Amino acid sequence: MKVRLPNEFKQGGAQNMNQMITQAKQMQSKITELQTEIEERDFNVSVGGGAVEMVMSGKKEVKSLKIKPEVVDPADVESLEDLILSAFNQGVSEIARVTETEMEKVTGGVSLPGLF
Repeated sequence: MKVRLPNEFKQGGAQNMNQMITQAKQMQSKITELQTEIEERDFNVSVGGGAVEMVMSGKKEVKSLKIKPEVVDPADVESLEDLILSAFNQGVSEIARVTETEMEKVTGGVSLPGLF
């Protein structure tokens, strides 16, 4: 049984492989730059009509948290806890969404598991 290779593999196979490796290294460099850029960004989140505002870094670290005094009700601590959790989860979701969108621009929509 004979195997036929596509023309692009017959001519300059090593050259095509080197080109692919070069492109992969360039993409890896762009991905690393983008990850660093996102980690340095701040993401602002507001929930409960502005009752709780949170600033998160791209590293998913809370940098600041502001709570409007009228939301603090000693008889209803659970609602305040829910607002804080909601703000945190919204911040994490926003970071993930921005990361995915920006990565798609770099990778051309190719999914690279484990990178982001």
